[in-house]
Amino acid sequence: MAKTKKQKLALEVIERLREEYPDAECTLDYDQAWKLLIGVRLAAQCTDERVNIVVEKLYEKFPDVDALADADVAEIEEIVRPCGLGKSKARDISACMKILKEQYGGQIPKTFDELLKLPGVGRKSANLIMGDVFGEPAIVTDTHCIRLVNRIGLVDGIKEPKKVEMELWKIIPPEEGSDFCHRLVYHGREVCTARTKPHCDRCCLADICAKKI
Repeated sequence: MAKTKKQKLALEVIERLREEYPDAECTLDYDQAWKLLIGVRLAAQCTDERVNIVVEKLYEKFPDVDALADADVAEIEEIVRPCGLGKSKARDISACMKILKEQYGGQIPKTFDELLKLPGVGRKSANLIMGDVFGEPAIVTDTHCIRLVNRIGLVDGIKEPKKVEMELWKIIPPEEGSDFCHRLVYHGREVCTARTKPHCDRCCLADICAKKI
């Protein structure tokens, strides 16, 4: 079957970003899967850099799933408050760790649908975990992804995360999705920035980006 115009564009974007950011990976620090689950919850409306600082204190006091499951929610909230939305994030973390302890032997579930049932876990978080922890096909529609794929022309004026994800599944090879989304984060921070004018003069996609053509 012949590739569509957007599929061809997607493959070109994937290749150029791979050359530009060969070692791109998740910018949340974690050495165990359950820590990524916590990190991505804390990252809602907060920078990954701040999350990485805050979780150090959290894990110092509560070093494993059992410790967090047994912790007082108020103690968790006190530590995670700098990430914003402290009350709801602490509540979700506590509830989530209790489920991991009681139902999964301290491990995280291995299917997308099971992950979605955990408190505070949405499609973005579940995709991140499926891709980074289990090496499964994944598309993480965070703010960088949504902004850049619209600007580049891979999707047309779609801002709702699930709809963007569904559109990208049509044009991004499954095995490329996770790395592609990580590279969009790097590109969105370093070149195609949101808070300043994008640096199109040093963008590896400038000649194929819909905003520049």
